[in-house]
Amino acid sequence: MDLLSFSFVFQVMSSEDKPTTKEGEEEQGGFLGKVKEFISDIGEKIEEAVGFGKPTADVTAIHIPFIDLKKADLVVDVLVANPNPIPIPLVDINYTVESDGRKLVSGLIPDAGTVHAHGSETIKIPLTLIYDDIKQTYDDIKSGSIIPYKVIVELIVDVPVIGNITLPMEKTGEIPVPYKPNVDLEKVKFDQFSWEETSATLHLKVDNENDFDLGLNSLECEVWLADMSIGGARLSKSANISKKGQGVVELPITFKPKDFGSAMWEMIRGRGTGYSMKGCLDVDTPFGPMKLPFNREGGNTRLKNSDDNDDED
Repeated sequence: MDLLSFSFVFQVMSSEDKPTTKEGEEEQGGFLGKVKEFISDIGEKIEEAVGFGKPTADVTAIHIPFIDLKKADLVVDVLVANPNPIPIPLVDINYTVESDGRKLVSGLIPDAGTVHAHGSETIKIPLTLIYDDIKQTYDDIKSGSIIPYKVIVELIVDVPVIGNITLPMEKTGEIPVPYKPNVDLEKVKFDQFSWEETSATLHLKVDNENDFDLGLNSLECEVWLADMSIGGARLSKSANISKKGQGVVELPITFKPKDFGSAMWEMIRGRGTGYSMKGCLDVDTPFGPMKLPFNREGGNTRLKNSDDNDDED
């Protein structure tokens, strides 16, 4: 310690040892006040010189990468900008998804990463909505409906000098609760009948009970007539099925009637038979592509020749 420093400390200590008078208290208060002001001023000047500031964050987009009858996966993009000359850590991310003020899902993501100095990062927050959980909690949310949602995000960041701060943000949108399609085999129309190999067209009626259109890209199914499989079929052309509407799609199929034995003749003579069917629809929707499985058991359909008049259906 140099002489000047020692002298300063000695003087302060000596003044503390002396009985304080009113005048001394005022002098001491004035001195400490000046010290506090000096320290505060130095802190502000350091902060200004180094350039520490409050980061910003905003929800830029919400994606739906996957959706089916059971769940919807969402990804929330949060753009975080760091104006500071050093990286800032993301402490926690709290998120909540609600619909009309009712919580659908919530969670916390700890230690979400770091934002580079004088840079920006897009933080991706994955969320999953389980439809069964939502419908069991809220009876008025039905399959086939479109519900509004709000994503609320609180981003907690650790800023040097300033400390932990919370950046709140939110974004709204809509999401569907898909309804399982009803698919019926209206009729089997023989295009060319042969005991060795027969070509036919399956006429399928698709009921869309959803509040949104379905752009049918492909449909694959396996069909059983009188408990005997006639094989699989695939959609020959695309179709659009309006919301709350119906559509008929035609699927070509080939099979060998001889494999059915006398049962095929019974079906033809009776002009109808029982059937079962299972398959999947690949559709486009306003919310992205979906794969919608279906099955049908215990149905009845008609068998028709190619020259039969369809107006008689």
